[in-house]
Amino acid sequence: MGAPKVVDLFSGAGGFGRGFADSGFDVKLAIELDHSAARTYSLNFPKTLVLEEDVRDVTGKEIVKLIGSEPDVVIGSPPCEPFTAANPLRLNNPLDRLYEDEKGSLTLEFIRLIAELRPKIFVMENVPSIVETRELREALIHEFRKEGFEPIFNFLLAEEFGNPSRRARVFISNIRLNLKPLGTKVTVMEAIEDLEDRYLPNHEVWEVNERKLLKLAKVEIGDYLTMFRGHGKAIPLHVRLDPYDVAPTVLGNARFIHPFHSRYLTVREQARLMSYPDDHVFVGSKDEQYNQVGEAVPVVLSRAIASYIMVQLFDDSWNT
Repeated sequence: MGAPKVVDLFSGAGGFGRGFADSGFDVKLAIELDHSAARTYSLNFPKTLVLEEDVRDVTGKEIVKLIGSEPDVVIGSPPCEPFTAANPLRLNNPLDRLYEDEKGSLTLEFIRLIAELRPKIFVMENVPSIVETRELREALIHEFRKEGFEPIFNFLLAEEFGNPSRRARVFISNIRLNLKPLGTKVTVMEAIEDLEDRYLPNHEVWEVNERKLLKLAKVEIGDYLTMFRGHGKAIPLHVRLDPYDVAPTVLGNARFIHPFHSRYLTVREQARLMSYPDDHVFVGSKDEQYNQVGEAVPVVLSRAIASYIMVQLFDDSWNT
């Protein structure tokens, strides 16, 4: 058996795919509608066919034709905005988030494609709030079972696997992901300290005006400059990071203040907080680059999942 083939749906900038590529998988094809994220993926995965398309317009038959066979593994991260409490426009009815929200229904497209592709293993990542209610959880179970899959909900904390920022996520798969946490955590300064005065891609300092500079200088460690209101709760923005702790969750709109300098983290520093290697280059506008980082699966967690799945693929017991 050669390197197992992977199809990466809703691939973003490649955090999920990167962990699988690093673990010996052959990432054959990725689908991503966002133009800048698709360009980032293509740049960093030159051997992967990247389709800049809406998954609604792609069939499993077309994917099989493009990659030459059915994939061994399908991974993907459908949009989390319809489900997360960070979204102030989240629909009140939990089932509407899955069936009526245009982006929420993309989760059903993931299920459709794994039904058409029949991979040995699939893993779908999303925020835990996608299963926060009994109605949503039962609806997802129903949709997977309709296609012959018994879904397993794996709740994982990225910081337990060496990610320098907190990130709680659910990974819905057809196997249980029995991963072993590292037992130690990586702090902000352990992650970014060596970047001082280095010239790397995406490491340009975000210059601010004098008025903003004075505001940043007054923000104490752990404090924040402003907040935005999500769905029923307020979320701090522009937090000055504690250098000796794990960073808060990196969001698409997150802009962290450096622990010791009156400036925002660069895209590269923020990417370090999501355990991206320095040779993973982001393209697009600055906001698009920050968004690509914040919307990713942390690479160390992806790598842990991929390494575990690689063992299962070569062990017949996973299917018993």
